Amino acid sequence: MDINKLIERIKNILTTPETEWPVIAAESTTVPDLYKNYIAIIAALPAIVVFIKGSLIGFSAFGLTARTPIGPGLAGMIVCYVLSLAMLYVISLIIDALAPTFDGEKNQIQALKAATYAGTAGAIASIGLLVPWLGVLIALAGGIYSIYLLYLGLPATMKCPPEKAGGYTAVSIICAAVLGGILALLVAGITH
Repeated sequence: MDINKLIERIKNILTTPETEWPVIAAESTTVPDLYKNYIAIIAALPAIVVFIKGSLIGFSAFGLTARTPIGPGLAGMIVCYVLSLAMLYVISLIIDALAPTFDGEKNQIQALKAATYAGTAGAIASIGLLVPWLGVLIALAGGIYSIYLLYLGLPATMKCPPEKAGGYTAVSIICAAVLGGILALLVAGITH
């Protein structure tokens, strides 16, 4: 893993996605390489933030602070991390399966690239959750930007017509939201 390459990719996908998506689509890679060189690192950020916020900082309201005990917090972080790795792959399977519906080309590697790199903004913005009150807005902005990144990326990676990218993005996001809700319930069940 080249940390400079990782940082450069994060910077490019967040600041110049219109030019970065064609570069991403043209790259030759494998599923293990994507996981090893990018996904495993980026997916760790939200899991670590959940642990820090829940177990170390805690949630405060009306002068009271609630914290998850360290043991369940660590267990929740590990489960959150592992499930997010699996969830990303399942989302890529959904993106791949939906491709013909939106006149795109089925390609599992390209679908994994689309899911992976589009999710970068949300993963990075999750760090904002450490900031009380304002953090939720930062994370929400990152999630919205991730949706926009997917919208930009689907025509490059899945070869769908740009005019169909909106519908393709919407259906993909709905599926991802359902999976995310299930993930959140599983992690909450472990940590509480």
